[in-house]
Amino acid sequence: MKVFLVYVRDETYFKLIDEKLIKIRPDPERVKVMAFPPLGIQTLAPVLRERGHKVHMFDTCHPQMRTEHIAHAAREEPPDVIALSFLSVTAYPALKAVAGRLKEAAPHIPVIVGGAFASMNADLILQDCKDIDCVGVGEGEELLRDYLDNLGNPGAVAGLVWRDAGKILRNVARPLLENLDQYPYPDRTSLPIDYVESLPLDVPAVLSLDKFCTIQTSRGCPYHCIYCDIPNISQGKWRSRSAEHVLGEMEQLNALGYRSIYFTDDHFLINSRRINDICQGMIDRKLKFNWGCEGRVDSVGVEQLPIMSKANCNMLAFGIEAGTQKILDRLGKCQTLAQVERAVAEAKKHGIARVHGFFVIGSPGETVSDVMETFRFAAKLRLDTFGFNRLSVYRGTPLWKEYVDKGIIDDRLDWYKSFKCCDIDPTTIQSDIINRLRMKGYALLFAYRIVGRPIRTWKLLKQFSRYMKISDLVKLLWSPFRGQKVTQKPNLPARMVEAGLERPVRP
Repeated sequence: MKVFLVYVRDETYFKLIDEKLIKIRPDPERVKVMAFPPLGIQTLAPVLRERGHKVHMFDTCHPQMRTEHIAHAAREEPPDVIALSFLSVTAYPALKAVAGRLKEAAPHIPVIVGGAFASMNADLILQDCKDIDCVGVGEGEELLRDYLDNLGNPGAVAGLVWRDAGKILRNVARPLLENLDQYPYPDRTSLPIDYVESLPLDVPAVLSLDKFCTIQTSRGCPYHCIYCDIPNISQGKWRSRSAEHVLGEMEQLNALGYRSIYFTDDHFLINSRRINDICQGMIDRKLKFNWGCEGRVDSVGVEQLPIMSKANCNMLAFGIEAGTQKILDRLGKCQTLAQVERAVAEAKKHGIARVHGFFVIGSPGETVSDVMETFRFAAKLRLDTFGFNRLSVYRGTPLWKEYVDKGIIDDRLDWYKSFKCCDIDPTTIQSDIINRLRMKGYALLFAYRIVGRPIRTWKLLKQFSRYMKISDLVKLLWSPFRGQKVTQKPNLPARMVEAGLERPVRP
């Protein structure tokens, strides 16, 4: 069979790079994009090819792979199935638009959707979007193959939610995959896109032009932070590939010319022995990658920082989140400030070049004093880069359920939205105050860096300036102090909209 695998992106979370600005010879056949590669469809493509299926991949970040181009391809060379993959709630509006356009262009081709958000909201998506025929719940390697084998009998496919004569049916659940070593390595050659290494999340700063890709060596997380939906998706379990299987993939990447890698594991640092085996294998096989990963500060993997550094780990990101124990406990982090300080200090002690800290502000019950203490705490840490985002709530997280139970969110009406907590929760600081505190906090951090660590700050700026215009670098540094531009109203729960409220009623 012929299958289209399409990764649908929210345009807010990628950026095309003008090659004229970074002093390289443009390649007319390829584009450069600041974004993580679509590892989901890259993983599924060779799995399907093993069964003899023909696969064509699309990533909507490419200027020639937008909705109209995919629709044209579906008309000119119709596939048997179109599989759409997307990550989160923010990309759902784009997904609906793509599905609608493809159904218009090729109404008889079945459309199946998968991904984390789709898995948690399968029935609701089918009720909401008539252009989607079915949703795959859970991991796709076996599910999509079974679906293709049973196009005429979707009731036989475990994990499938589908529509039959207007009625939505949910098949028996599909168990989590246990043996992650059984599948071929992802296809990283078919898409004419170079994914450029940059700072995490939405910070537009290029770090290198080395050939870059991502690897997933494990799945899931056993912890239960109140803002995270990963334990829900992974049933609170952590599963991993063997070190040997990971090293085989890295040898393949080395042969393909990749020199920079980021591990997208939800929690890479969980198994100390496995980390040691991977790092020692990289050293023994002389794999000269620069690589990075992320994990918790209380992980046993922190003890492996010496060999990680020796194996050329040059970036480590910690989910620190808050600078007061009160808020760490409220977020369900199950870690202490002392563990944060120790992990960051150990990473720098053992030569990790860039240590990044993820923080959130605007948490339930957080005060002005708590927010500023978080910025002061961050200033004390030997972090190289950091990000402070307003805490958001998503369906599938413990915090979402808490808000549903309190009557703030209506699960039936609000499922397709995400919310900033400071926009909907009366126990949080108001959004406009949070924005002012954020500006004040960044000023404190920048001042501390310039005065307390001038050499390291200069080196970091010099690194960014290699690939960015000075004007863009200035805009990047100034962006925290411009305040939040109000281009549209924030997402609000149905109850607030019905009541005509623009902010929560505070006690």
